[in-house]
Amino acid sequence: MSDVSDRPARPHRRDLLRSTAAAAAVTMVHGAASAAEPRPLRLAVVGCGGRGSGAINDSLTINEGVTLVALADLYEDRCAKLRKSLSEAHPGKVDVPDAALFSGLDGYKRVLDSANVDVVLMTTSPGFRPRLVRAAVEAGKHVFAEKPACVDAAGYRICLDAHDLAVQRGTAIVTGTQYRRQVNYIGAIEQIRAGAIGDVIGATARYCAGGIWYRPRQEGMSDAEYQLNNWMHFIWLSGDQIVEQAVHNIDAMNWVMGGPPVAAFGQGGRFTRPADSEMWDNVSVDYEYSDNRRVSFMCRQIPGAAADVSNIVFGTKGICRIGASNAGSSIVDRSGKTVWEMAGSISDAYKQEHKALVDSIRAGKPIVELRETADSSLTAVLGRVAAYTGQRVTWDFLANKSELDLFPKELSWGGSLPTPQAAIPGKTKLV
Repeated sequence: MSDVSDRPARPHRRDLLRSTAAAAAVTMVHGAASAAEPRPLRLAVVGCGGRGSGAINDSLTINEGVTLVALADLYEDRCAKLRKSLSEAHPGKVDVPDAALFSGLDGYKRVLDSANVDVVLMTTSPGFRPRLVRAAVEAGKHVFAEKPACVDAAGYRICLDAHDLAVQRGTAIVTGTQYRRQVNYIGAIEQIRAGAIGDVIGATARYCAGGIWYRPRQEGMSDAEYQLNNWMHFIWLSGDQIVEQAVHNIDAMNWVMGGPPVAAFGQGGRFTRPADSEMWDNVSVDYEYSDNRRVSFMCRQIPGAAADVSNIVFGTKGICRIGASNAGSSIVDRSGKTVWEMAGSISDAYKQEHKALVDSIRAGKPIVELRETADSSLTAVLGRVAAYTGQRVTWDFLANKSELDLFPKELSWGGSLPTPQAAIPGKTKLV
């Protein structure tokens, strides 16, 4: 993770790069362009759902000299649908023949086997991400990997291996933690580091939203096909809300605190989930960071309940509010007077992820940031495991000793999978 502390410190080189990149994003979004002819890059997408379509649209929008050349998904018709919509939105930037529409569980392999692909956007359900990203690095591809990076301890270790291999081979891995490239987040971190709120004492982080989609089982679906289609509701695929969605807030807290926590203790449960969903609909976690600092974290997806997506950092001299989406950031002193504020645009941040990736490749200085996103993803897993088991769980145990590996030992399109069972604290074992 970035070298952040609760004391004034020199900015970490990675964050200076991101700060510079964020400023460049604003310039590019508003129409400035480089006079130089960019090096052509050929892109592919693995996972043609909502996040995949959003990510590739952002990349084609913000980058010049890029062409989409291949698509992969469980279903070929999703590939064809995305090709059609992108061809209409980005004429001249889409060149995907029928032969480059790949489907099935092994469709990603056809993408990675293609010498015509330079950059792969990995936007499948999270459970696949560690293995697919590592396979892409082994194939010599540059990677954009959506968040979270992993959903269990085994996946975390795969991510660390993939990160180190990418550094060794000189290939990029940029991740979908867009707040790290949003100007009001970068500005808030710079203010905290400069001592604007004094020493950091603790923080609160919230990702409280409404309900989430659910896709009923269709007649004739195997266990595997059903779970893959309804992936949010199975922990091996999504990691639960705390990992799949709320990792954004957890990542921001790790950024503020300078790295992952020491331990977590949590609780939660389920009131509104469908009977065959493994997800909880609420989790609350106390994260313990170094120097006896605490983060009170909460997430929930309950229809009709109040929404709150925010991060508040408490210091000895003031309070910093870092708003989600376009809410901006601000600092107040102990008297409540606003002493700093900055607006932010999340749409610019989404695009900047992809510009930073492409620019780093063309500059011959590929960004590799999978490790910090894996740390934040495992922090989310840490909170989930603590809540699921009812135990205080340490980072050292989960990162270095845990045998938690949720990915099926055998997975085929028509195959059977174990009957889902929601976790019960006190009965669910810590492994």
